[in-house]
Amino acid sequence: MKKIIPLLIVLIIVFISSGQTAEQQSLIPTLEKWLPNQPLESFLSIFQIPYWGILVSIDERGYYAFVEFLIRKGTHFFYFGIIALAIYTALPKFKFRILAAAILTMLFAIADEFHQSLTSGRTASTQDVMLDTFGAICSLLLLTCIQMMKKRKSAKI
Repeated sequence: MKKIIPLLIVLIIVFISSGQTAEQQSLIPTLEKWLPNQPLESFLSIFQIPYWGILVSIDERGYYAFVEFLIRKGTHFFYFGIIALAIYTALPKFKFRILAAAILTMLFAIADEFHQSLTSGRTASTQDVMLDTFGAICSLLLLTCIQMMKKRKSAKI
């Protein structure tokens, strides 16, 4: 039961944030306050990210909206990586545990996007599901690499 508690906590946080409108989640006022000189603007202006059939860039959205976009997508990647690790930890040990954790995380990502689609002013995105799943896979691969390095190190001793 103790292994499920961290998973439940992160899923509750995702559920609450998915139920908020875009205005409630806006980071732009905070970014304007914290980054008044628009640091790295010339560097960030190089990037154009395809998303939902448009190119997201500083030219298209402005500096603060672009930085907010990067933070939001980075949060998707990172947070679903944490969810994958929490699922992996909660699962019993078996041969395909990593694969099961990746698939379950993808299913949670789909459920999260569906929940977002029910929130006013929010839409579901298959690109976000793919980003969430990629974050999960990367964290599980990192975990696998760490486990392999530990095994090699203990085998040498």
